[in-house]
Amino acid sequence: MNQSVNDLIIRDFQLENQKIPNSEEALLYWMSDYVAYLIESRLEYLMSTMYRMDISEAAVQKALSPLNPEPANVTVARLIIERQKQRVFTKGFYKQEELDIEEEMKW
Repeated sequence: MNQSVNDLIIRDFQLENQKIPNSEEALLYWMSDYVAYLIESRLEYLMSTMYRMDISEAAVQKALSPLNPEPANVTVARLIIERQKQRVFTKGFYKQEELDIEEEMKW
């Protein structure tokens, strides 16, 4: 698992004091447990964080649906991890080179 994905999860969920697993499978289990906790005790915080991460509202509704064959916490954890992977890819793909700007011109 890419450390950048873990770093985004730590930042977005304010988990600075948590040790997050590096393997994707272990991360999914860990994140599933954390999401279950959030669903039970801090649902509004979870929904707000996923909104800021730009996770599709339709995907979240589908994940939380009683018709979903997978437990909601696992599906939501997958959505979070996949979104973070997309963000890491996008940041790497569109990385801008630092411009050579004279010191007087910097803001």
